[in-house]
Amino acid sequence: MSEKLSDNERLKRESGFLRGTIEQDLQDRITGGFNGDNFQLIRFHGMYQQDDRDIRPERTKQKLEPLHNVMLRARMPGGIITPQQWLAIDKFATDYTMYGSIRLTTRQTFQFHGVLKPNIKLMHQTLASIGIDSIATAGDVNRNVLCTTNPFQSKLHQEAYDWARKISEHLLPKSRAYAEIFLDGEKVETTEEEEPILGSTYLPRKFKTTVTIPPYNDVDVHANDLNFVAIEEGGELVGFNVLVGGGLAMTHGDTSTYPRRADDLGFIAKEHTLAVAAAVVTTQRDMGNRSNRKNAKTKYTLDRVGTDVFKAEVEKRAAIAFEESRPYEFTHRGDRFGWVEGIDGKHHLTLFIENGRLLDYPGKPLKTGVAEIARIHKGDFRMTSNQNLIIGGVPKKDKARIEKLAREHGLIDDGVSELRKQSMACVALPTCPLAMAEAERFLPGFVTDIEQIQQKHGVADEAIVFRVTGCPNGCGRAMLAEIGLVGKAMGRYNLHLGGNVNGTRIPKMYKENITEAQILEELDGLIGRWAKEREEGESFGDFVIRAGVVAEVVVSKRDFYA
Repeated sequence: MSEKLSDNERLKRESGFLRGTIEQDLQDRITGGFNGDNFQLIRFHGMYQQDDRDIRPERTKQKLEPLHNVMLRARMPGGIITPQQWLAIDKFATDYTMYGSIRLTTRQTFQFHGVLKPNIKLMHQTLASIGIDSIATAGDVNRNVLCTTNPFQSKLHQEAYDWARKISEHLLPKSRAYAEIFLDGEKVETTEEEEPILGSTYLPRKFKTTVTIPPYNDVDVHANDLNFVAIEEGGELVGFNVLVGGGLAMTHGDTSTYPRRADDLGFIAKEHTLAVAAAVVTTQRDMGNRSNRKNAKTKYTLDRVGTDVFKAEVEKRAAIAFEESRPYEFTHRGDRFGWVEGIDGKHHLTLFIENGRLLDYPGKPLKTGVAEIARIHKGDFRMTSNQNLIIGGVPKKDKARIEKLAREHGLIDDGVSELRKQSMACVALPTCPLAMAEAERFLPGFVTDIEQIQQKHGVADEAIVFRVTGCPNGCGRAMLAEIGLVGKAMGRYNLHLGGNVNGTRIPKMYKENITEAQILEELDGLIGRWAKEREEGESFGDFVIRAGVVAEVVVSKRDFYA
């Protein structure tokens, strides 16, 4: 007897290809939120319903509903945006969001936070007017496609970026619901629509794809369902190794959930890229778990049916045979800050944006600074998967002027430590409804505390990959960090150790449900040991495994909870 399908399968089936009654809901001014199935369906159009949890108790006392609003995540394959587009999103963030900020995300795009219901259609129409949409950046679909931001390898990067865009377009929902609802597009008969790749009930769960150019693993391939690892010969892109089944989300207390590395299926010539992308997606569509959403992602499908079975089905559907994987190595993961020169003679300036939050702070008007640069910049902006921003394609004659603006607005700070540059957090409180603990607001001060520990032990100039997430869903990618904190309750986290610098190893839980003070006490001792006992060039994550502090996670299903 087959298991009962999850209710999400019902709502997708009954949605009229993602329409639901969203259009009618937008007219409902009795509530600032969305009703019934629409709460979930708006995610397929790139939005999450949220409220400000800082003021929720006070509103409850006043017998008011939570201050409902939406967060929108844009679709920006490869993270490239023009200065003109930037100025338009800057203006919308200033004029029509509750917080006035632009948030750069780990999905290599930007988010608006705090958009009230009356401004939702205006938001989508504003984005459409500058060639941007938010189709399929959330929900059970293929989400924003990431691409290694490697501007100094201009030719190879351009080709990889082109593939990221092609994959994004190929895997998009074909439903016209987005245009109808938000852009006042012409209505179509839903019975005539088809979703040849995603299917009438879309995917069992969210699906994430990347295009990666070794030796850089800035997109964290092991956090994603499908990865195309670029293989070059003589400076030319010849094809990709295809990695499938990565993912970091888990559920506290449920050992059937775990983070997992991606498996390498083999090499394909680049002309097979779209066919293989579609084959992987449709195989997951048909084999994935539609009864238990906690076990619905591609990583669980591979572990349930076997990687060899999954691979054979992809080969059959794509009408190809994987070749033996071509050799490659990841040696870097973080962004290269400051100026670099590309092979085309153009210059690129990478700016460190802590937590990706662009806002004007006292003495550091970051958001204004980027807008001022956009007004004179003739190249592009490139959002990175590490929440930073690249001013790309700068002629040599413009370098000094752009750097001056960046420094005047606090966008360049020569005193930022290597630790801070390698640190990352999800948004968490006050806007994320899933957050169990602080993350973005917690990170800056906590990094300062770790910096003081490093200074104490004489390793202040050393980088450690540190990440924190407010819940176990993985948005801050803490499960690929050397030190990863996962929120358990307000002021309490699970402490994970043992990831590596290049992002190819899952860390293991070292201490569960401990306070900030307890975490710092543990790190004080461990960093002190690392400073004294490490081998030459040994990273913190490698040290804690060699020293037996934690065991190495080789196979997540077997080792993660052992």
